[in-house]
Amino acid sequence: MSEVILLGDEAIARGAIDAGISAAYAYPGTPSTEIYQTIEDYVKEHGLSVRGMWSSNEKVALEEGVGVSYAGRRAMVSMKHVGLNVAADPFMNVAVSGAHGGLVLVVADDPSMHSSQNEQDSRYFADFAMVPCLEPADQQQCYDFTREAFDLSEKLQVPVLLRLVTRLAHSRSKVQLAAPRPQNEAHYVDDPSRFILLPGNARRAYASLVEKQGALQAYSEAHAVNALTLRAGERPGILVSGLAWNYLQEALGDALENYNLLRVGCYPLPVKKIRQLLDASSEIWIVEEGYPFIERYVSALGLMRERPIRGKLSGDLPRMGELSQDAIKRCFGLPIQASLEIPGLADVLVGRPPCLCDKCPHSDAYIAINEVIAEFAPNTRVMGDIGCYTLGAMAPYHGIHSCLCMGASIGMAIGASHAGMNPSLCVIGDGTFTHSGMAPMLDAARDNTNIKVFILDNSIVAMTGGQPTMATDEEVVNLVAGLGVPREHIRIVVPSPHKKAQTVATLREELAYTGLSVIIARRACVTYAKEIKDIKEARELKHAIKVVAA
Repeated sequence: MSEVILLGDEAIARGAIDAGISAAYAYPGTPSTEIYQTIEDYVKEHGLSVRGMWSSNEKVALEEGVGVSYAGRRAMVSMKHVGLNVAADPFMNVAVSGAHGGLVLVVADDPSMHSSQNEQDSRYFADFAMVPCLEPADQQQCYDFTREAFDLSEKLQVPVLLRLVTRLAHSRSKVQLAAPRPQNEAHYVDDPSRFILLPGNARRAYASLVEKQGALQAYSEAHAVNALTLRAGERPGILVSGLAWNYLQEALGDALENYNLLRVGCYPLPVKKIRQLLDASSEIWIVEEGYPFIERYVSALGLMRERPIRGKLSGDLPRMGELSQDAIKRCFGLPIQASLEIPGLADVLVGRPPCLCDKCPHSDAYIAINEVIAEFAPNTRVMGDIGCYTLGAMAPYHGIHSCLCMGASIGMAIGASHAGMNPSLCVIGDGTFTHSGMAPMLDAARDNTNIKVFILDNSIVAMTGGQPTMATDEEVVNLVAGLGVPREHIRIVVPSPHKKAQTVATLREELAYTGLSVIIARRACVTYAKEIKDIKEARELKHAIKVVAA
């Protein structure tokens, strides 16, 4: 056994490797990106036989993981919370079919929306799918729970969801490692009919999942992490889960000795222990990071009428954003120390919104787009998407007017066009296009919808740290043509100051055409120039090997 300092994301990655995974899949997204990146780096450094990749999207990543599980081996799949929306279809259905080899889905939630569109709480997905959820409170539990999750998955033949949050994913602590176990040998599932979810099979498989709920409940009730401490005499109680335990300890300190306490880190919720806590306590505080999941559950059990319950629903704790020691102190009526204040600091240190990097090709793309659409003002809107180029919404460009979810820009432009908006424009990055932009492009191509799609091809997934894209340069052109867009309306421009006139002229030409046009703004990201060069050289080498082999 050895001790190392690890991020929460890194601890999960090491836990998966030491649990004997044979494969790992992910789609990058803050705060989950470092999980797969750590696995990939560690596997390369130590020459391990673990397969994996940055998948084209989260749905594909989970389906690849399910394939590994089907073959009897262990797979880790990781994504951020909104990525689970994309992967919801296979997630809900593999809960019914069940796992064979250990299948663990790690989802990193983002309270306070540091880099996300919402604060969604993934515990609801685990409850919806009726599968176990483990919620670590620190980096050591990240490592331990990951290993445990694989064992639990194989024991009960279900996928297991491991939920963490930004503050845990991106903070470091000491982690004690344990001896790694070997990988499973490949062995196919004995009864493949449970993976063939035709109605007759699905009904049997769903009945099996329902039957497992008793075992899942018993596992949770007996789990050491769901620790109940009842003290003598009548006193208030606290129910706390996951990372919130750290905030609670720091806020209350020795005063915790005055409360009955139930810690929760394994779901489904230990109902019997909650019952004991309520019976022994005069009132209950529920402290959890994310949505008021436990608080609502307790209310649904009819228990809120029996004891006063204080938490997010009661207004005692903030409903939005991350928890903090100060928020908990306010809830418990404790004094808050004044923070460090430097006279005059507020006059010189102000918040700075994020912005595009200096010399970013997206800047020049927006400058050209804005010049052309100014001729149609004020009735023109540009539908945006998710990536570095989303920062084009900020000053000085104000170049997009929507940002909903991955791939939504093309679909929204189609709908706006059908509603009569002309011109109807959208921007999407090369990575987001292959993630979820190709399906709406098929709709536009079949209908020849009068929209103008700007694919901003910077040759890399830059927003999340420089992961490779699935397609760039001529690969993007061929993809777009293959989806049915006429090649004469697939235009290539170079977004740069000295080619601005050419870019503007091309945009005007396509805006004059009534129908679908795709303008590909092709210029590599300046921040990741070396990484892009390495990625392209590796792709060229693979292509050369294929040609020789053929």
